[in-house]
Amino acid sequence: MQFYISILTFTLISVIAVTGIYVLTGLTGMFSLGQAAFMAIGAYVSGFLVVKAGVPFVLAAIIAVVISVIVGYIVGLPTVRLRRDYISLVTLGFGEAITALLNQTQSITGGALGFSGIPKITTLPLALISAIVCIVLVSYLKNSKYGRQCIAARSDELAAKAMGINVPRIKMTAFLIAVAVTSYAGVLYAFFTTYVDPGIFGWKKSAEWVIMVFFGGVNSLTGSIFGTIILTALPEVLRFAADYRTVFYAVLVLLIINFKPTGLFGEYELSVGNLLRRLSGKKEERSNA
Repeated sequence: MQFYISILTFTLISVIAVTGIYVLTGLTGMFSLGQAAFMAIGAYVSGFLVVKAGVPFVLAAIIAVVISVIVGYIVGLPTVRLRRDYISLVTLGFGEAITALLNQTQSITGGALGFSGIPKITTLPLALISAIVCIVLVSYLKNSKYGRQCIAARSDELAAKAMGINVPRIKMTAFLIAVAVTSYAGVLYAFFTTYVDPGIFGWKKSAEWVIMVFFGGVNSLTGSIFGTIILTALPEVLRFAADYRTVFYAVLVLLIINFKPTGLFGEYELSVGNLLRRLSGKKEERSNA
């Protein structure tokens, strides 16, 4: 039972991180291959503050997220004005720089050996509540005026500018929201595993998150969440078939890319309103029949 609780907790932490990626990629169309670096900042800063400085967990988490946002602002200020492919390259370079820094500062971070001794504070209820709050906030953001401006800018930046939308501002805001959410996921991760090392937060982790978003549906928050749940939990559940789970994982992704290029959910969002409309539609069909 404890094994499955651990899988579920880790999956929920991944869901939190991917909601941040969805804000960045799903709403604005920007691709970041260095987002895991902000998860690393959240994990290391909060872990250091609690273990070395004796700061309470909640305060350490807040400080870690604030520091991540400040770093994100410095990185994002010139980056969000670039073309989307250049944004990927710049964030990739930033992510690798953070990984190298963590490896070199052994006296503070433990270097390649990692940082251990972090107390286990993250529980399943905490991860679940955090995930629900993040999903609700991002869903509200998508359906707000700001969310519509992001989608307009994603579709056509020139047209969005002609409509009076401050494209750099909304992209910067999305970038910082993604940084804050991803950093918080890093805090939860550190206090769940009780150990972190630089190798966990490389560009591959950022790429995995982007794949999860596209797997479920880049235009659907619901799809991104389900994609994350499937691609995070499935390899762990199939751990008993270690020789085949990677192959199965790869085949599943390839099938979706080839037969459902818009992702599992496309642009569909799962909501109470949508469910009620579908149910009422089925009732009308039955009555007409």
